[in-house]
Amino acid sequence: MTNPPTPTTPPNTTGQPRRFSRRNFLRVLGIGTGTLAVGMVVGFPTLRREFQLAVNQAFTSGGAPTGGMPEMPFVWIRIDPDNTAHLHLPKSEMGQGIHTTLAQLAAEDLELDWDTIKTYTADSDTGFDALTSFTFGSISTLSMYQPIREVAANPRVMLVDAAATQLNVPANDLDARRSRVFLKNNPDNGLTYGEIVAAHQGEWTLPETKPTLKPNAAFEFIGKPIQRVDLREKVTGRAVYGFDARVEGMMYGAVARPPRYGAKLISAKAGDAGNQPGVRAVVIQEGFAGIVAETRSQAYAALALLDLTWEGGTTWSQPDLETFMAIPDSGGTLVQRIGDLDGTFNAAETIIEAHYSTPMASHAHLEPEAALADVKADSAIIYAATQGPTYTRDAVADATGLEASKINVVATYLGGGFGRKLGMNAAAEAARLSKASGFPVHVGWNRTEEMRYGYHRPPAKNRLRAVMTAEGEITALQHQIASGDIFFGTGTLPEFVGEILGADPLAISNLRYDVPHRQVIYHRKKLQVPTGSWRGLGTMPNTFAVESFIDELAHQAGLDPLQMRLKHLPDDAFGQRMQAVLMAATDAAGWQAGASDGRAYGLAAGTLGETVVAIVVEVSAADGKFRVHRAWCAADPGLVVNPDGARAQIEGTIVMAMSSVLYEKITLKDGLISADNFGQYPLITIRDVPEINVIFVESSDAPVGGLGEAIIGIVPAAIANGLFTLTGQRLRDLPLKLV
Repeated sequence: MTNPPTPTTPPNTTGQPRRFSRRNFLRVLGIGTGTLAVGMVVGFPTLRREFQLAVNQAFTSGGAPTGGMPEMPFVWIRIDPDNTAHLHLPKSEMGQGIHTTLAQLAAEDLELDWDTIKTYTADSDTGFDALTSFTFGSISTLSMYQPIREVAANPRVMLVDAAATQLNVPANDLDARRSRVFLKNNPDNGLTYGEIVAAHQGEWTLPETKPTLKPNAAFEFIGKPIQRVDLREKVTGRAVYGFDARVEGMMYGAVARPPRYGAKLISAKAGDAGNQPGVRAVVIQEGFAGIVAETRSQAYAALALLDLTWEGGTTWSQPDLETFMAIPDSGGTLVQRIGDLDGTFNAAETIIEAHYSTPMASHAHLEPEAALADVKADSAIIYAATQGPTYTRDAVADATGLEASKINVVATYLGGGFGRKLGMNAAAEAARLSKASGFPVHVGWNRTEEMRYGYHRPPAKNRLRAVMTAEGEITALQHQIASGDIFFGTGTLPEFVGEILGADPLAISNLRYDVPHRQVIYHRKKLQVPTGSWRGLGTMPNTFAVESFIDELAHQAGLDPLQMRLKHLPDDAFGQRMQAVLMAATDAAGWQAGASDGRAYGLAAGTLGETVVAIVVEVSAADGKFRVHRAWCAADPGLVVNPDGARAQIEGTIVMAMSSVLYEKITLKDGLISADNFGQYPLITIRDVPEINVIFVESSDAPVGGLGEAIIGIVPAAIANGLFTLTGQRLRDLPLKLV
């Protein structure tokens, strides 16, 4: 291989972009696509129930998917003669600092000088498959920790071997550090990586044996607080977000939206739209109408003059949604089954039961959907604020008829995402307008479009039932979940997969407390409202419900909520880690001493992926309102790669969760979300933010976990639990409101 290419012309070592095939996904599930296998699962209720249980357990207990990494490291690493190291990283940077974390991993085993690093989001032509480039679920660090270190170690060995040839010394006599290769016995005699690359002749070849990774004790970057790689660009205003994307000769687009969810455009006429100032094209296609103009305001002004006829759609309002979301008395998909819950319930004299609800919510990210498309006759380049470049590419292929291999999606910085930037609407719309008009077209949704026509956090209902002894021993525990779609809400997989699975794999969760008889049942609610990924996925409603219910059981049994949790932890590594974070949070808060007069403590714990967390909050209440004064959050993500970034993620998640606790709720009226901007959708402000204390409890033998989402569900539970201790009011519905 010759010297690695520039960021604008990345190679593809596989010849064709690798795609995350739906067929391969089904094979992973073990259900196949044959009619015989599908028919067996659908046709026999008992077989179907057991099959669904097995698959759902695989989803909830499996590790994070890693996808595929490039075969040749220079697909994503390029070193210039001036010694600059360009890293094309397979995850989108949306403010969470993942580029810094992944750069630390690469720098560790490539032995880079931190000041020489420049980072980019890898585009869809760089050889990364869809799963690798998919940023979601706080699994980026977990899924990339080992692969990126291994990929980065290869060029270190390659550079050392090349330096050995150039210096005419054995490779064993050389070492690498700070983007430089030098003689072990004479560190002043050496070459920079840039000098080695500039002088290298011929092809680069991979080492014959797998390079050894640096031991933890020798880490220079991992585990250290390091300045973010995107800091300078963002502070100086040079960072390019989806709304900032520009190319020469570009126009702006606006697209017609339905008056109700599910309404179809059956007739469209240009009317006077084409005669308006700045309008370059009126695009009317089957089920689609849009404007291309010289400015965004001109495009929207002309859009209002189109003569459109819509048909059908839902007329639901909020009462219809609430009725539909009710948990039925029977049915549902089995997600977890341990012991004999039915037998225990049937023999019990008393069953304790409670219901909890979480409403729909907006993502409320700063930057709405935005993309720029430049579509040619046989190719296209898309600049988009997206969490999934490869999925965006496939959506553009569907919209334009181009082969996916002819489309390159370049992910810009994202002005927030929280799951919303998995949507590909703006990119597909810009591509349709560009192909029809012949211009590069930028589509940037306005706030009303984002609030109403983007997908939302699905509403959820949770019902918990338990049998408990007089001594506070929980012998049976059942969790029933009713939720709108998350995974299936964005159309990533065909609907028949959802029908077969019976449960949305991103909305379900297991009961992790050590109760001999426990069961989780999921009720899928296919809503007439667009729903999808929202930070934490099912963690927010499910953890809020479970941790609130455990607190209720503790109070009913007359036990301390901390002791109740410790009493029911499993005797395994997970239980030990959970005990450690519970003790760390409560010790930091002074749980045993109790809160000061007029205040109370609330406690909750939870897990997501490989991360375990616990939180104590201090609350007060007056005149029907409450306030959170302080929070102590302990987190064990295995290994903390960047303490500054990890702390920021915890603090940000606590603030976002509190916004849902205090304010956030969107409602439906006449088939459409009623809020059209932040005037009808208040968010948390700085005056509501408590003092936040973060405690890291690192488990050296645990896998590296994520921190962006694990905490989202324990915050509302802890606040509700504290308010019960303080006021005697058990609040089970978000946002929390004192009576």
